[in-house]
Amino acid sequence: MKKNINSLLFLLLILSGCSTTQLQVATIRIKGSDTMLNLTSLLAEEYMKENPGISIYVEGGGTASGVRAMLRGDVEICTASRTLVSDEIKLLADQYGSVGVSYLIAKDGLSIYLNPDNQVNEISIQQLKDIYLCKIRNWKDIGGTNMPIIPITRTPNSGTYLYFKEHILDGADYCSNILIVPTMKNVIETVSETENAIGFGGIGFQSQVTVAKINGIEPTEENVRNDIYPISRYLHFYTLHPPAGIVKDFIDWVISPNGQREIKEAGFIPLFEISN
Repeated sequence: MKKNINSLLFLLLILSGCSTTQLQVATIRIKGSDTMLNLTSLLAEEYMKENPGISIYVEGGGTASGVRAMLRGDVEICTASRTLVSDEIKLLADQYGSVGVSYLIAKDGLSIYLNPDNQVNEISIQQLKDIYLCKIRNWKDIGGTNMPIIPITRTPNSGTYLYFKEHILDGADYCSNILIVPTMKNVIETVSETENAIGFGGIGFQSQVTVAKINGIEPTEENVRNDIYPISRYLHFYTLHPPAGIVKDFIDWVISPNGQREIKEAGFIPLFEISN
């Protein structure tokens, strides 16, 4: 009997020791920028491979949607392709006594998408502005074929929509006959299928379209990182408060060399040079 009791105690000690090495189980919810949707999904997938037991759910919908979800407490991380605007900062301060915490995770060259059959391959900042203010309406006016220009943009929820408005249109409103589509995927699909269309978005979306030079400069990794390309920006993670636990660990991993290497492979620009 004593031998059986000792065996049982030994088994309990083994099980107790095993319990301390059990997989950590946690969930991270992320929502926001459509520009960053594929990128963040890839980062989440790689992180989950290295950390079994961690579940990360990623949604798009636009930067503004991500900020609203963060304000409601529905997500731990908001992805944003722009900085927060004053109204969003005020809501954070009023509700949480915080203006949020921003993490730079990558750089992006806001790229101008053209159909592969379009003869135009270079556009100036001023021409781009005039196209989206409908002052230039035909491709022949900037060296292309005689056909009307179809400018495409995202909805106002999009951080890219607001960034373009502030940095290219100098705060002016888009003209009324702009074609508005809901997602980055829709922008790419429309431009790839419509010869006279033009759109814009992240540098990581170039497989079905061509990308115009802006002021004679290509949106390459080197040009974007060194701020030579004229429409460069940072991509952000936002949290309500300084993160802790698994959320902090995930963000730390994203800005580590391993995470930055995944960002480079996804077609975006890492924060620092990454060796292959």
